[in-house]
Amino acid sequence: MVEKLKDFESQLESIDSALSDSTVMKDMKKYAELTQERSRIAPIVDSLRNLASILSQIEEAKEMIRAESDPEMQEMAKEELSQLEEDAGKEEKHCKMLLIPPDPLAGKNIIMEIRAGTGGDEASLFVADLFRMYTHYAESKRWKLEVMNSSESGVGGYKEIVCSISGKDVYASLRFESGVHRVQRVPETESSGRIHTSAVTVAVLPEAEETDIEIRQEDLKIDVMRAGGPGGQCVNTTDSAVRITHLPTGIVVIQQDEKSQLKNKNKALRVLRARLYDMEESRKRAERAAERKSQVGSGDRSERIRTYNFPQNRVTDHRINLTLYHLDQIINGDLDEVIEPLKIAAGEEALKNL
Repeated sequence: MVEKLKDFESQLESIDSALSDSTVMKDMKKYAELTQERSRIAPIVDSLRNLASILSQIEEAKEMIRAESDPEMQEMAKEELSQLEEDAGKEEKHCKMLLIPPDPLAGKNIIMEIRAGTGGDEASLFVADLFRMYTHYAESKRWKLEVMNSSESGVGGYKEIVCSISGKDVYASLRFESGVHRVQRVPETESSGRIHTSAVTVAVLPEAEETDIEIRQEDLKIDVMRAGGPGGQCVNTTDSAVRITHLPTGIVVIQQDEKSQLKNKNKALRVLRARLYDMEESRKRAERAAERKSQVGSGDRSERIRTYNFPQNRVTDHRINLTLYHLDQIINGDLDEVIEPLKIAAGEEALKNL
């Protein structure tokens, strides 16, 4: 691995040279790209230099053991060698993690769609529970959450709720939430105390910029209608709801939460852009998965990823065989204990394929 040091040092020198060029400094886009690349490569160079230093010290310690005749000094050298070899192992692992190519989507904001699956009213109530869980988690990370669209059920839950979440590394943290979330508990309406199993589907879509996805006006069919469901003034009285159909893919987005038709149209276009972007990224993931299957999960929304068992206060993530016995804390937004192991597992899987 140390053999790569000269290559990375050369890259770093080349970037530093380019950054000092007055022509590059005037090109803000190019300058930003080079600065970002430098911030990725500089830690790799530091880590490889540190690893090279440790390996050099290991050779010196080995030479001392061979040359030293004093048993006490030889024993001290062996202890030092053992510590150096441990340090080398840690630094090598750290360096490998740095060498993993960055996920180009990691810094994206997201649009999250939570929908009731099997289980009727109980599933709609769990949609509300999951939405509160992600809301509290977003608050703890100081992210901004905005409800894009919602469809309430008659029992205080949601048939579906769509929201946007923006902030630092949102997609990197929540990307593994896509899939089927299963809940096992006794519904409030169940008088016999029988445990029911329901399911909710979560989709995490990286939010696309206008430059990421081109949407042609001629590919859209836009209908306006009167908003339905619970709401305040203007609901059912004005044609503010918007339905956009993307003709090439058949994707339909309905937006009706805003009183303004224009605002509903803009929100619907954001959701449509995110779904189209996700379709393209899913196609790319499928191509990569054909070559190697990730152990963490495909991100497929039909994949059962997690079970929330309320009677046992247990959460199980089936992709990494993680079981925790404080569901009460997790459902209130303490998600790091679930999310961090998923990130680590993804990193380890990437290392295997590096």
